[in-house]
Amino acid sequence: MKKQSHDPIQKEPARLELENIVVAYNGHPILEDLSFEVPHGAQVAVVGPNGAGKSTLFKALVGLLPLRKGQIRIHGLPLGQHKDCVAYIPQREEVDWHFPVIVEEVVMMGRFNDYGWLGKPGEADHEAVSRSMTQMGISKLAKRSISELSGGQQQRVFLARALAQEPHILLMDEPFTGVDISTQEVTLNLLEDLHARGVTVLVSTHDLNMAAERFERILLLKRRLIAYGTREQVFTPENITAAFGKQALILDNLVVVDHCCPGDEHEHIHPEETA
Repeated sequence: MKKQSHDPIQKEPARLELENIVVAYNGHPILEDLSFEVPHGAQVAVVGPNGAGKSTLFKALVGLLPLRKGQIRIHGLPLGQHKDCVAYIPQREEVDWHFPVIVEEVVMMGRFNDYGWLGKPGEADHEAVSRSMTQMGISKLAKRSISELSGGQQQRVFLARALAQEPHILLMDEPFTGVDISTQEVTLNLLEDLHARGVTVLVSTHDLNMAAERFERILLLKRRLIAYGTREQVFTPENITAAFGKQALILDNLVVVDHCCPGDEHEHIHPEETA
């Protein structure tokens, strides 16, 4: 795909760069020859059909899946040079919510790279955790087990953990799925706050209309890059058909997609495995 030379954001310095990456599960490529750049402070909606590789992309960006080919760079340096730079919020069904841990311990996991295996959380770490829980409205839940919480409360815990990490880049995998309206609004308000603070955000979502309304850039995937740019550049009939085929219907600028097919391959993970 050619670069969009008329994209006004293209002149900004890129925080995240992917160059011809290939990621595979059990020898089968899931993402192939994927290249794009995300400038400093941009907010990108990652969309595509079930099985397109959205979750795979996020896991590769935090080093949970190795690259078979290509490069990922953050601030111009290879992936892994910035251990606390990228925060990742997985899909809720990927997390083992029965793991014996309380809310404040989960949020403190966001500070792990600051104090390490042999260290102990310091005053700054506790302040960051308290501040993050307050912002997410979960301070009263600090001593509760995560297994006792509702889906919306669990989502807020992971949002607080990401905030405590103070990342430059935040990855959110389907944050609006299976949560209440209040948590959706909290998440959208958080996105506005992060945008004001210059944090780069990538959010995967099945809601194409929310992607068009709320995000300045859209990345359309189907194992390869279908399109990347503004909603006008990405959501064309040709691109929608290339990604979704007969699953998609476009009516008066409203895109309706039938998500009836199996999604990406997921594995259950413990909260600390995404810290």
